[in-house]
Amino acid sequence: MTEQEALQLVVRAADDKKAENIVVLNMKGISLVADYFVICHGNSDKQVQAIAREIQDQAEENGLTVKRIEGFQEAKWVLVDLGDIVAHVFAKDEREYYNLERLWGDAPTEDVAAVLQP
Repeated sequence: MTEQEALQLVVRAADDKKAENIVVLNMKGISLVADYFVICHGNSDKQVQAIAREIQDQAEENGLTVKRIEGFQEAKWVLVDLGDIVAHVFAKDEREYYNLERLWGDAPTEDVAAVLQP
């Protein structure tokens, strides 16, 4: 699976669980942690967990390795680490507080709408 296919898989998995305001930051040359950050939020603890679980399940079903998941029980900020792609699934208030999009404001964004086209 190519990196772009993996990115599409993560974005679609989040969208399948009705994640809000999905943003993809291209972190190449900016961060050593990952090539892409997928940032989204859910409106309840259960939805945040469902989004993170769907990303994990879809990744594993398609042969991607989930290196780690952090914050799942608390469901305020769940990090799903797929190596080159890191998904940040927030509760709405936590997302506004940490505002990763502003923190990494120099990172270009990818066109999520194109990824979600059928």
